[in-house]
Amino acid sequence: MAEHLASIFGTEKDRVNCPFYFKIGACRHGDRCSRLHNKPSVSPTLLLCNMYQRPDMITPGVDAQGNPIDPVKIQGDFEDFYEDIFDELSKHGEVENLHVCDNLADHLIGNVYVQFREEDQAAKALQALQGRFYSGRPIIAEFSPVTDFREATCRQFEEHNCNRGGYCNFMHVKEIGRDLRKSDGSRRRRRHRSRTRSPVREGSEERRAKIEQWNREREAP
Repeated sequence: MAEHLASIFGTEKDRVNCPFYFKIGACRHGDRCSRLHNKPSVSPTLLLCNMYQRPDMITPGVDAQGNPIDPVKIQGDFEDFYEDIFDELSKHGEVENLHVCDNLADHLIGNVYVQFREEDQAAKALQALQGRFYSGRPIIAEFSPVTDFREATCRQFEEHNCNRGGYCNFMHVKEIGRDLRKSDGSRRRRRHRSRTRSPVREGSEERRAKIEQWNREREAP
């Protein structure tokens, strides 16, 4: 019996534990789910819930006033956000994976998953994020059970043909551009050699204001 329960743990056959929470760290039923959400007390992975607020989050491709948004601007806004988050989280340890969800469902929209090399690094980052804000919104962070993103991501979306669209229950990971991937790799190598703060690159006034807010909150007693 014990071997059978272990073999089906976290699968659809498991009638006790929620397979979606086990694989993705999020469930569309939330606290109303009929199965258990076994929240880890420690993990190398953190979930920053609904943190990324894309400029067209109400209607894809359109801003809050109903005006079309250039896709290049949307991607640039996302990559600025990605750099902000990566640089800040890297202060607490070596970041192995950083993924931002492109889903539209409430339990996944804007979710940020960060996986550190070590569990104690994730614990330091979680403690540092308590009571923090980004772009005027509180950061809601928690340990996540996700350690294998291959099981958490939608394979159809990776092939650009998910038939469930943005409401798929598996992660639709936003892609970063080639230039940012190269820059990301360079920052990883620099962080591995030194934990000193990297200089802030030039950007929009809004982005610089967000970075200054990060710094003020970090330095506050």
